[in-house]
Amino acid sequence: MARIVAVATANPPHRLDRPTIEAWCARVYPPGREREALLRLASSTGIESRALARPVADLVRARPFAERNAEYAEAAVPLAEAAARRALDRAGLDGDALDLVITTSCTGVLIPSLAALLAPRLRLRPDARRVPITELGCAAGAAAIGRARDFLVAFPSARALVLAVELPSLTFQVDDASMANLVATSLFGDGAAAAILAGDRAPPSRNSPAPSTIASAPSRNASAPSTNAPAPSTNAPAPSVIDARSHLWPDSAHLMGFRIGDGGFHIVLDRDVPDFLAGRVRPLVEALCRDHRLTVGDLRFAAIHPGGRRILRNLETELSLPPSATAPSWSVLRRFGNMSSATVLFVLDEVLRGPPPPPGSYGLLAAFGPGFAAELALLRWP
Repeated sequence: MARIVAVATANPPHRLDRPTIEAWCARVYPPGREREALLRLASSTGIESRALARPVADLVRARPFAERNAEYAEAAVPLAEAAARRALDRAGLDGDALDLVITTSCTGVLIPSLAALLAPRLRLRPDARRVPITELGCAAGAAAIGRARDFLVAFPSARALVLAVELPSLTFQVDDASMANLVATSLFGDGAAAAILAGDRAPPSRNSPAPSTIASAPSRNASAPSTNAPAPSTNAPAPSVIDARSHLWPDSAHLMGFRIGDGGFHIVLDRDVPDFLAGRVRPLVEALCRDHRLTVGDLRFAAIHPGGRRILRNLETELSLPPSATAPSWSVLRRFGNMSSATVLFVLDEVLRGPPPPPGSYGLLAAFGPGFAAELALLRWP
């Protein structure tokens, strides 16, 4: 298994709330179907605000893919650095203590990879392994936790950084009147999150009193993440990643993804995604629990990616989760929206800062994304 050592998040400075959506919707769309649909969706998502990498006036301007990707690179690198530095500070580690860096993002392209660009900023060792993940979309944050766990089982003296940065606002297509584009516009926000994990035999960090502790600050998401210092850290128990699973459903690739055009990323999002998931997740969770002599009823906490209200409500019912287990997911959805792969790490941070479950409790980390696929992990509180 692997111990979670620290979690940290960061958001860009610009905010989008409902009044702002209404004002800009009136300026971008003439009276008619598109404006009415977007306003209706925005009022029904349960999202109160989101963070944006650029002012709304920049985002609603049509521009070529090359310009959008340059905007992505300009914003993604410092935002990811802010999240990574906060996690390292809270863990009491320097960058050269990391043996593996897994980066996830599906809203822009960086070659060299994000980890390579961050290496001199974070002082990563030249021999640190780098694994960039792009095509898993919203599921990538959970997948990265699982792959980090696999690495640390093989190398129990090592440490790993999982770093997710997503800027979905830069993919907005003003000329795309499809319902998928309007739904995405009403759901997605920008953010970055980092998690540091350690193997069972990794030495303790400089400010960690015991191997089963996490440093987590009471507040985060500063308005200027590239310059603001993280808040002072405190120590609290945190879970270990006991097991991780992936599942790809056949004949489901049409449900979610991106189509690449001259103007950049065009969202593919089938309205049947919530109905498709219904009834398909519980058997996967049951199998994961059964291999550890547990039942779904033994799960006391959860970090579930809130893809949207319908998906989250369906999972609450299907997995018979108490309101306390999904409260962190609802909180993140309300305050930040869907930040693709980074969202599940935001939820994990929310779990760790909330009331702790009883010692020895088990929990579920889960996210879903293009493929169509599920990424699951079994967690255990110390």
